Amino acid sequence: MAPYYIWFALAAVLVIAELGLGTFYLLMVALGAAAGGLGALAGLGAAAQTLLAALVALAGFVALRRSRYGRVRREAAERDPNVNPDIGQELEVPAWGDAGRARVRYRGTDWDVELQAAGPAAPGRFRIVAVRGNTLFVSPR
Repeated sequence: MAPYYIWFALAAVLVIAELGLGTFYLLMVALGAAAGGLGALAGLGAAAQTLLAALVALAGFVALRRSRYGRVRREAAERDPNVNPDIGQELEVPAWGDAGRARVRYRGTDWDVELQAAGPAAPGRFRIVAVRGNTLFVSPR
């Protein structure tokens, strides 16, 4: 079997595996394998094909890491709506106590509420911006 068949078959297997994982890193290895296949078609030796595949995969890793897809989001779980579906929801605060704190009924239970915005706390509707323990942190709509 010709070496380029092996390289392209490896690239196809890696792309299929990437579809199941969704991380993009196997896709970079698949691009490297495809480059190795192109090197085999160009008549390079086995060592040169492997080196070409490794360099293309490494360049792909670097490019992916510098893109927005490779960066790790460092958002706190208490503010992440993907972690806590209450974030972004609205609630009614009928009266505020001292220091921008209140106790309200939300989703069938009583919660402590703390105002995040500076200034006087007036009754009204507020948006939940964070949840820490049993305290909802809110800001005006």
